[in-house]
Amino acid sequence: MFSHPWWLLLLLVVAALAVGYVLLLRRRRRDTIRFTNLELLERVAPKRPGWYRHVPAAALIAALAVLTVALAGPMAEARVPRNRATVVLVIDVSLSMQATDVEPSRLAAAQVAAKDFADQLTPGINLGLVSFAGTAAVLVSPTPDRAPVKRAVDGLKLSESTATGEAIFAAMQSVEMFSQAIAGAAAEGPPPARIVLMSDGKQTVPGGVMPEEEPRGAFTAARSASEAGIPVSTISFGTDYGTIEINPGERTPVAVDDASMRQIADLSGGQFFTAASEDELRQVYAELGEQIGYEVRRVDTSRPWMAGGALLLVAGLGAGLALGRRLP
Repeated sequence: MFSHPWWLLLLLVVAALAVGYVLLLRRRRRDTIRFTNLELLERVAPKRPGWYRHVPAAALIAALAVLTVALAGPMAEARVPRNRATVVLVIDVSLSMQATDVEPSRLAAAQVAAKDFADQLTPGINLGLVSFAGTAAVLVSPTPDRAPVKRAVDGLKLSESTATGEAIFAAMQSVEMFSQAIAGAAAEGPPPARIVLMSDGKQTVPGGVMPEEEPRGAFTAARSASEAGIPVSTISFGTDYGTIEINPGERTPVAVDDASMRQIADLSGGQFFTAASEDELRQVYAELGEQIGYEVRRVDTSRPWMAGGALLLVAGLGAGLALGRRLP
């Protein structure tokens, strides 16, 4: 792929020069053979070097070909860091997160993995944090500084209920406020954004019998996120056999709800992941970090061609002066 492919037509000129050089050599050889007095020719004609006498001309022709390719603007796909993207990390702190099916507990494992995610995310990305149980709270507005996010993660506290929809709406509001501030200060407009939602259970607030129709429910929020162009990538964290003790001596099952988390991701245009251990959660965050932190773009790769052409040009000129004390 080239940005200016018409420059490649100059390769025809380079090819013509190469052909002309070969024809010139053949003409010289033919004229030499016509000189019948070979004994006199050996005395009057200087000895010419061997095959390496062609090195200067070959280097110059190769330099012209390489420089022509450079002028055509070769392009290649490359991973480049996103420097303006906004990511809001949304973490479930409902009581089910105290389950110990993930050691030492779901919440403790989530805190470690979330801080690793913050450390590994591309430095130019703005990261925010929302926690939710019965309500949602924006703990850190998007910022390139990772320290406040990590401190807020360390301070997460458990509470009752699970208001997943409110969490998504809160994250969207945080993104929109930050984007408005950025758009006012930058000509490029609002930055791209994504929400990363980690939860281990089904929504309980609101608790209607038709979650698809709840105006503040998770599925409605996911559709709103899709309309706003903010995909929600979900992580269903935990196992099917997790339990917690709410009343003394009574164990309450708190199995993960993969189906709801998958539907949120599908409705919003995001991706769905599952993690049943701290290591798996870290792997998911690492994959998300790669996807969010970098993008594939076509970039100009003409610089190496320019450098190679310049080196060949210098080598050809140098070889011509060294072998024949003249330019080829």
